[in-house]
Amino acid sequence: MNAASKALDGLTGGKRRRAAAKREGELPVRISGSEYARTTTTPSRVLGFDQALIWACVALLAFGLVMVYSASIALPDNPRFARYSANYFVVRHATWIGLSLLTALIAFQVRMDWWERMAPWLFVITLVLLIAVLIPHVGIVVNGARRWIGFGPINFQPSELAKIAILLYAAGYMVRKMEVKERFFRAVLPMAIAVAVVGSLLLAQPDMGAFMVIAVIAMGILFLGGVNARMFFLIATILVVAFAMMIWTSPWRRERIFAYLDPFSEDHALGKGYQLSHALIAIGRGEIFGVGLGGSIEKLHWLPEAHTDFLLAVIGEEFGLVGLICVIVLFLWLTRRIMHIGRQAIALDRVFSGLVAQGVGLWLGFQAFINIGVNLGALPTKGLTLPFMSYGGSAIMANMVAIAIVMRVDAESRELMRGGRA
Repeated sequence: MNAASKALDGLTGGKRRRAAAKREGELPVRISGSEYARTTTTPSRVLGFDQALIWACVALLAFGLVMVYSASIALPDNPRFARYSANYFVVRHATWIGLSLLTALIAFQVRMDWWERMAPWLFVITLVLLIAVLIPHVGIVVNGARRWIGFGPINFQPSELAKIAILLYAAGYMVRKMEVKERFFRAVLPMAIAVAVVGSLLLAQPDMGAFMVIAVIAMGILFLGGVNARMFFLIATILVVAFAMMIWTSPWRRERIFAYLDPFSEDHALGKGYQLSHALIAIGRGEIFGVGLGGSIEKLHWLPEAHTDFLLAVIGEEFGLVGLICVIVLFLWLTRRIMHIGRQAIALDRVFSGLVAQGVGLWLGFQAFINIGVNLGALPTKGLTLPFMSYGGSAIMANMVAIAIVMRVDAESRELMRGGRA
């Protein structure tokens, strides 16, 4: 009898130990006041930071610096850029990368709870800057668009700050409204109004591309935050209809759509389809392995904005299909890793941090997708740069600050998993 009791105790004790061991691999997640258990696949190595993510960003920055130099080296031969030296754009690009790295290091030191508290104020500052850029003699006009504010030798683009501001504001808003996320007017409508205000200011510049990115960030955070599916698809439908109406009522935007459908036609090849047709020619010349670094012909005053919006076309011409695949794989891996960091933070009951990280993943992934699609002729022409790579100081700085915030989320999560405090 004693032996049977001991065996039974050993069996039940073993079950209890196995159950306890299983529970050790589960982390609680609090959603709408209820606590759920979610299994995490977090590796045992939680010390330090995500070095692979850093190296992916470094690879994109370094490759982008080389390609900006290659794409812009011949620009001084154009009368429009005759006063610039051959190294002008690459030096400015390298300077912005250096300033962005310093800014990112400072942003990494900021705790996520501070970002959460300051998100509404950052949103207000962004609105002020977006209004200021529309004021004559304050905003700088380039190619018919008023998108920059000059600070001495530096031109700053407030729409890039708006992406970070709306990202932080939407994440903080969803955490505050978690209990009423099933009610449209209390949960979603105020956020929709905020996005509409930012969007109207961006369209006045005009900058429809930045508005599209901001709308996707806000919609993505609403979806990831657990907004009712019917409300989500209702808002998504309204946005799609609104963008379609904006395109249809704008003759030059409508012309871009027609040019995208047939860029090589007689009517479009020298008009709205000029950039797209020459981007396709450049990628076609590259074939599998490309014509070699520096060997692009399209960058010799045939392809406009080769060092900014159409940098990928130069990459395709000089490095071929292999180069394009390398860039695409880097962006896919980068987005996947950022989304994983966000899921990990949410599993540790850090909903704001998790939504911010996943919002950064949506932002960088969507913008890279649009730029790649435009260069390959899969999407209509839209003025969005390739993150980390295209020439543009404000965009590079915004990208680096966003990555620094993701790294902060990851560092605080690792500190929690080590038993410390974030």
